Amino acid sequence: MVLTGTIDIATDGSVEKVALDRREKIDPGIVRFIERSADSWRFEPIVQGGINVPARAPMRVRVTGRTTDGGGMQVMLSDANFSNYDPDDTESTVGLKMTPPRYPSDAFSMNAMGTVLLQLKIERDGSVGDVVAEQVNLRTVGNERMMQNMRQSLSKAAVAAARRWTFRVPTTGDHVDEPFWTVRVPVSFDISDTLRPKDDYAAWQAYIPGPRQEEAPWRTAKPEEARGSDLMPAGGVYMVGLDKGPRLLTPLGG
Repeated sequence: MVLTGTIDIATDGSVEKVALDRREKIDPGIVRFIERSADSWRFEPIVQGGINVPARAPMRVRVTGRTTDGGGMQVMLSDANFSNYDPDDTESTVGLKMTPPRYPSDAFSMNAMGTVLLQLKIERDGSVGDVVAEQVNLRTVGNERMMQNMRQSLSKAAVAAARRWTFRVPTTGDHVDEPFWTVRVPVSFDISDTLRPKDDYAAWQAYIPGPRQEEAPWRTAKPEEARGSDLMPAGGVYMVGLDKGPRLLTPLGG
């Protein structure tokens, strides 16, 4: 399950408070688990004007569960994201025209649902110079061959649509003179609310992360970039190299 909320960070980088959205819908044991985990988190202190300041950031966490041999459930925090997308940010690359992809007919026939994480090379005129599907994470379970076909179908549709997108490039800040920019864009494919409860917040769902594909040909990725990348909210454009959220220094599990 993916849960959202906010996190308050003290001047020393410790966590002062975690506020989960719609707390009443979340199992109390899950709430306690997240709060205990957050108590051990330490972030890089937020500095403004040379002074450490308190900060509040959005939070998205993925909680995964596995059934144990004894019939219980082992719960883990598998990922977290604290980034914020501002479509009015002039220091970042933001979307102008981003027509969503059509649902592929073969994926639809397999009830394939999931999220394609794209990496795009944005040229100085705001056009897309290149694009790769970095990872496809499914919410539909099948055998290995079926899930491979699902991933191929969804990624092909997302990449084809992304090649026609246009962006507004940075006009202020440290990255304004770059020869090109790299952004990540999550593209979600969800057939219909008729296949799932209309309100599935805090409900367990299938989550089958796909393998990370080879690096984008125009850049070399850094290992730390992978953290939280599949929790970027759909609809946002996230520029690589421009961190718009607090940096977690400690493991998610404490």
